Amino acid sequence: MYTHILVAIENSEADRTVLAHIEQLARLTGAELLLVHVADGWAARNFEELQLRESDEMREDRDYLERVCRELVDRGLQARARLAMGDPATQLVKVAAEEGVDLIAMSTHGHRFLNDLIHGSTADRVRHNVTVPVLMVRATLTAR
Repeated sequence: MYTHILVAIENSEADRTVLAHIEQLARLTGAELLLVHVADGWAARNFEELQLRESDEMREDRDYLERVCRELVDRGLQARARLAMGDPATQLVKVAAEEGVDLIAMSTHGHRFLNDLIHGSTADRVRHNVTVPVLMVRATLTAR
């Protein structure tokens, strides 16, 4: 079934929802998880072109990725992390192809109407540009 699952995480509360689903799926299939976060701030989008140093935000994202990955490994899963930089949809499609994943899992937030009409959501852009299945899990956020 699935052996190599890319899990897009955002460094947000929404990650708990997608990770809960994928942890169960990975246990059932024995799949390796590849956690990917795409840093998309100004420094990340211009990192290579301008030969910039990692920003504080990028370092925080990397630390978050590594912490989540360690937690999954500590719970007995095969997992590794990768920080990408740039446009989230473009980078997720690129990493999926480079890594040869057979499933992409990501959270969705519902519609933001005008922004989605103009730009399209990241999830929609990813699913239209890959040949592997995309599992979209509606984020469950706790009320504050």
